[in-house]
Amino acid sequence: MSKVQDIYGALVFDEHTMQERLPSATYKQLMLTIKEGEPLDLDVANVVAHTMKEWAIELGATHYTHWFQPLSGITSEKHDSFIDPIDDGHAIMSFSGKELIQGEPDASSFPSGGLRATFEARGYTAWDPTSFAFIKDEVLCIPTAFCSYTGEALDKKTPLLRSMRAIDEQANRVLALFGEPHQRVVPTVGAEQEYFLISEKDYEKRLDLMLCGRTLFGYSPCKGQELEEHYFGAIRPTVNNFMKELDDELWKLGVPAKTKHNEVAPCQHELAPLFANANRAIDQNLLTMEEMRLLASHYGLVCLEHEKPFEHINGSGKHNNWSISAGGKNLLDPGDNPISNLRFLVFLAGVIQAVDDYQELLRMSAASAGNDHRLGANEAPPAIVSMFLGDELGRVVNALIADEDYTSGERTEMDLGVAELPNFLKDNSDRNRTSPFAFTGNKFEFRMPGSEQNLSDCNMILNTAMAKSLKEFADQMEGRTDDFTEAALDYVKRTLRDHQRIIFNGDGYSDEWPAEAERRGLANHKTTADALPCFISQKAIDLFSEFHVLSEPEVRSRYEVKLEKYNKTLNIEVRTMKRLVRRVYLPAINRFAAEVAEHITQVKTALPDADLKDQEAKLRTLLYGASEINKHLRRLHELHYESQQLEDQQERANMNAHQIVPVMDDLRDAVDNMEVIVDHNVWPAPTYNDILFYA
Repeated sequence: MSKVQDIYGALVFDEHTMQERLPSATYKQLMLTIKEGEPLDLDVANVVAHTMKEWAIELGATHYTHWFQPLSGITSEKHDSFIDPIDDGHAIMSFSGKELIQGEPDASSFPSGGLRATFEARGYTAWDPTSFAFIKDEVLCIPTAFCSYTGEALDKKTPLLRSMRAIDEQANRVLALFGEPHQRVVPTVGAEQEYFLISEKDYEKRLDLMLCGRTLFGYSPCKGQELEEHYFGAIRPTVNNFMKELDDELWKLGVPAKTKHNEVAPCQHELAPLFANANRAIDQNLLTMEEMRLLASHYGLVCLEHEKPFEHINGSGKHNNWSISAGGKNLLDPGDNPISNLRFLVFLAGVIQAVDDYQELLRMSAASAGNDHRLGANEAPPAIVSMFLGDELGRVVNALIADEDYTSGERTEMDLGVAELPNFLKDNSDRNRTSPFAFTGNKFEFRMPGSEQNLSDCNMILNTAMAKSLKEFADQMEGRTDDFTEAALDYVKRTLRDHQRIIFNGDGYSDEWPAEAERRGLANHKTTADALPCFISQKAIDLFSEFHVLSEPEVRSRYEVKLEKYNKTLNIEVRTMKRLVRRVYLPAINRFAAEVAEHITQVKTALPDADLKDQEAKLRTLLYGASEINKHLRRLHELHYESQQLEDQQERANMNAHQIVPVMDDLRDAVDNMEVIVDHNVWPAPTYNDILFYA
């Protein structure tokens, strides 16, 4: 048996471990909860808790924690020991079903968007048995939901689970129309995680990286990604060692890390796992991000998960590969003959309808201050949501819309003209890296989310919007047994005609596409401030309320949290930018200007007839540059002060997006222009040439 087989899932209280350690009756009852959604009995929880504790202690755990996802988007944990003192001065190790099922962190210290006042501190965490417990750093981590004392969801997991329940209910209604028995339907997700690795030494010299996660200044490197040599290139030994340890740790935690490679930009890399149900996949992605950050320090590196840590080169995305599974069958698999696969066509039409109807919500789900810098260039999709179906599926849809006969594209055999190389069949469709929502064989790849984001939001929206599409189909088709096939096909054709505007197989980077998208009536929210208001539209509130995914107060609270996070992020960036310019960059530029002036004076004294035109021009450039920096700095300070006086968070966000960010860009340009004038040994921070090519 190989090492991987020995260690895989070793730190996870998974189904295999449960079956091995739990009494048979307890195991069966717990599986009904996990797989069928049956309520969990406290007696069962007590047995599970005791067994889980014994297993964890055997593996060195001394504490347990309820591991949850507050609205900040990251994970949180409070550690409690298993120790239970007894009268004789000794202690036993105990863990009850009640402690497993419920915890009580302070709810007032997490973002709540007004759902909880500061003095209303009580909150609860509730065990999510569908996501396996695991051991991390000698702590038993129990994935949980997080809610307020009054029952509102204060986390990312709870709405996601509600949306998964909604898609399960509505998909089963549709499957019943096709004569299929009731079965568990789950959305599945594979999260491709992009990230950067840089030297700790450079990181520690960049206040902007430490406080903001991205460089606020930095001139384009002499060499970027233009030679296209880093993508899939040989992995550096230090990075490879990091990746090996990361794989080992993730495999122990049951994370199915599958693919690793260099990405397009220098120092950029990617890890992709196998698919899992959406809830577990998102938990595993958050765990992956945490492990990346922690393990990088073992190699003198820092892992950057910001969407755009460096200008002029690619940013980092988190591609959300989404599909729907029923009893192990992929419902978005077109099969060999998609035109005759009516069940597939129904689900495909449902996805197209969902994305078209709720395109603005999907755009909103990927909105953040960091992602605003990434969307629209360097292989990130534009801010306009559209769908790519590819050649073969596009022909199917076009034939249905036009009510014409469908002609399948023949799969072509590829002959590379070398006898020793095998011939193979090429796919019927190419890929489109500029599409935000692309069909890739048996799933859709939502490419908008940034690398730092929690994928719960976009999957909650996808699931709920899809549940609505399926519900509308089921409402119209139930009871039509005699003409179901004909009626269903007519419904599919009508749906495709009504929503064909969202389908775009062309170049999303082209200058013509924004105008074409506007003609089609598609939204183009270029900034987070523009995108967030759709979250609290009546259309969105009605969607979430209909399927009990979010109540109106829960929707509004999340909108407020996202607004506050955007504004706080910009506030931190502006304050850091001003501090760096005043105390680091301007002093360095002025010192160097003084050195140049002193040099000119000394040469003139020694040699009055010397030709100093170039040195004098350089001095003028430095003085002009400093003047420009001061001008933009003053303007930024004025706008920043003005924005802080605004009480309305949306008004502040609008001002940040449309007035402050452009001035930040101007100030950055003014400072960056000086970087190539000032001597390298005088410039006060590592440059892109230093950071991106550290080894």
